[in-house]
Amino acid sequence: MTTRILPAVGDPDAARIFSTLLSQLPSAEPATPVPDSTTLLDTLARLAVDSLDELPEVVLVHERIGPVPALELIREVALRFPAVGVVLVSSDAGPALFSAAMDSGARGLVGLPLSYEELAARIQAAAQWSVGVRRHLGGGAADTFTGPGGRVVTVTGAKGGVGTTFTAVQFALAAAASGRRTALVDMDLQAGDVGSYLDVQFRRSIADLAGIQDISPRVLQDAVYEDRTGLALLLAPADGERGEEVDDRAARHIVGALRSRYELVVVDCGTQVTGANAAAVEMADVAVLVTTPDVIAVRAAKRMVRLWERLQVRKAEDTAVVVNRWSKHTEIQPALIEKITKTRATRTPVPAAFKELQAVVDAGRVQDLDNRSTVKQALWTLAGELGLLAAPDAPATPAPPGGALTLRAAGTVSRLRRGREG
Repeated sequence: MTTRILPAVGDPDAARIFSTLLSQLPSAEPATPVPDSTTLLDTLARLAVDSLDELPEVVLVHERIGPVPALELIREVALRFPAVGVVLVSSDAGPALFSAAMDSGARGLVGLPLSYEELAARIQAAAQWSVGVRRHLGGGAADTFTGPGGRVVTVTGAKGGVGTTFTAVQFALAAAASGRRTALVDMDLQAGDVGSYLDVQFRRSIADLAGIQDISPRVLQDAVYEDRTGLALLLAPADGERGEEVDDRAARHIVGALRSRYELVVVDCGTQVTGANAAAVEMADVAVLVTTPDVIAVRAAKRMVRLWERLQVRKAEDTAVVVNRWSKHTEIQPALIEKITKTRATRTPVPAAFKELQAVVDAGRVQDLDNRSTVKQALWTLAGELGLLAAPDAPATPAPPGGALTLRAAGTVSRLRRGREG
């Protein structure tokens, strides 16, 4: 029997050692190593589209794979591709890591430096297990997700009151209206308002998933509220203290499970940095930072970006800044915000027109906002600009009237420039 092996190792030197040893195994068919967790999951998803038989029998995961940590990656592979035997390769082969790896779904643990005999034994055992599972499944399980992983977009506020939740909700509504199967997650764990904005009350919350090791489709379905807008809502806990139950590990697990079931996952991260929402921002395909064009908010945006960089969560240049409550008379324009924060300002600023929103916000029915609203039009255009909509040919965004990207040197701008390094 030929054993197909897919190594996941980011270090080039380690990848060469893997390839050399694997090529010496009898009846082994090693694939080219994949460099990161995202490539591994996408590769497995593509192979699984036609049949389980296209998947490799064994996946080798190196301890330093990223950006998703090795144990979290093993859990994700075991959840989405249960017929694949996963073997962890680590310099720590002690009982504690062995137990943690088994709990995550691994079928074996190989110590570093690699030993030919140990590697061959672990791969053979994992391959035999994989063949047995496939024979039992007889072609696949109905609940196994085999499509490519969905996209994750996080929406974070520079400070409170800049419109973070409203922006996240409108992004999700726009994606759902375009035909994408969309989940909206409220990860503002102590003060989440997604339910209030959409007039939804539901007994389950994200905290109910925090302690679950294997989030099956049925478990996820019990925690998610299927709203009449077409959105799948995973709400923040009603009792703010329960937010502490959702740590960074739980957040990775939950977002990963949602990503495997939905085309788009929009995460409202609020304005406070916690382990949970930092993990979500790190996992995100698109990270949006919302600010308003005033000194305090822009300084807060700069603080947030610097904090993410210090924590190695997100680079500034990989962050998209949305400027809310903009007008052509605003002294602080998007180009200046982009320069100060070293982020990418989106082409479409959101106009200052709260009167359009007040009735639906007070009623908790933002899904009923009139299509003629300039705020809604801007946010839905932004959703297209950020690649969140199903239609690939979204219309080009017109330049804001009056030269929105021109800068003014006096007044508030001068004050802001003086505080750049503060």
